[in-house]
Amino acid sequence: MTAEQTDRPIQERWAEVVQHVKDEYLSDAQRWPWIVGFSGGKDSTVVAHAVFEALATVPPSQRSRPVHIVSNDTMVESPLVMAHLDEVSAQIQGAVDNLSLPITVARTRPDPDKTFWVLLIGKGYPSPNQQMRWCTDRLKIQPTSTYIRDNVSKHGAAVVVLGVRRTESIRRMRTVDKYENDRGTNLNLHSSITGAYIFRPIVDLTTDDVWEILGSFHAPWGGSHKKLFQLYRDAEGGECPVVLSKDEAPGCGTKNSRFGCWTCTVVEKDKSLQGFVDSGQHAYKPLIAFRDWLVSIRNDKTKRSAIRRNGRLTFDVSGKHIPGPFTIQARQEILERLLAAQAEFGTKLITDEEIDLIHKCWAMDLQQEERLANA
Repeated sequence: MTAEQTDRPIQERWAEVVQHVKDEYLSDAQRWPWIVGFSGGKDSTVVAHAVFEALATVPPSQRSRPVHIVSNDTMVESPLVMAHLDEVSAQIQGAVDNLSLPITVARTRPDPDKTFWVLLIGKGYPSPNQQMRWCTDRLKIQPTSTYIRDNVSKHGAAVVVLGVRRTESIRRMRTVDKYENDRGTNLNLHSSITGAYIFRPIVDLTTDDVWEILGSFHAPWGGSHKKLFQLYRDAEGGECPVVLSKDEAPGCGTKNSRFGCWTCTVVEKDKSLQGFVDSGQHAYKPLIAFRDWLVSIRNDKTKRSAIRRNGRLTFDVSGKHIPGPFTIQARQEILERLLAAQAEFGTKLITDEEIDLIHKCWAMDLQQEERLANA
């Protein structure tokens, strides 16, 4: 973006973004549904705002393209963030109903047997880290990809609308440049889902542009974006992005990602939770303590099985032993500590269904250990 472009009033630049979204909505590919990735963060909120505003100006007879505003619940999101997402989603749904817009407000979740707690406590997966980031795929990529593929199957193709910006980070800039198209359209092929395309309507906006837009214009579904501003102030600003492919997975759980899963053990310190505590939300202290303890036990050999889940001893190229999953005893301790943190926090952190599945996993693993011992 040139200096001349950024010097123009934000009203002009915002009007161009909305018109850009409207033009693309009415393009020849309007039979393909739009799937708007909505995390509730600043960038996805600006995109949802633009889509909503653009759609409201399209004559009802031309609103033939269905739009899905889809958020993802990893089931271990920060409770404050989820409360904000729930509130905004309800506001959007209410406005959609009142205005009769062709918008579906949806939320994806991991499969019951692939939630964070079932995999960690039930099957003993070690706490995620930079080298073994199993959580991103199970909790984020798979649920949203399934939603996209279902729409591709139903309509032949789908367009994923994302709040990706070129200036977010060096990694994001490289990703945008890598998939930049030269076909004379606004759409890029999705990197891993056949039949899916990516539309990035705010790719050239800066962070300052995003905040100025949010501060200058009321939310089209009612109210303002003031609560979002406060949430960022309390969380110290960063956020985990919408992740749709393994190419983008490294952006989840980086040192700048402070607005995501409260259980994130990929980062050294959870600045988001600490930010909430520093801003007066002292109820989050037991969550911080639990998360830090979870980090500390990851490589504790006394809490890890010697063999992998396939029953084999594993060594790396240097001959160093690679431990297996958490032992049953360690998993029991993790669950006990989680339930204690839940009681202190006062809000459910794990569902009854997950606890039932965890106990089933333990029973199956104990049976397996008995068979191996008697073999």
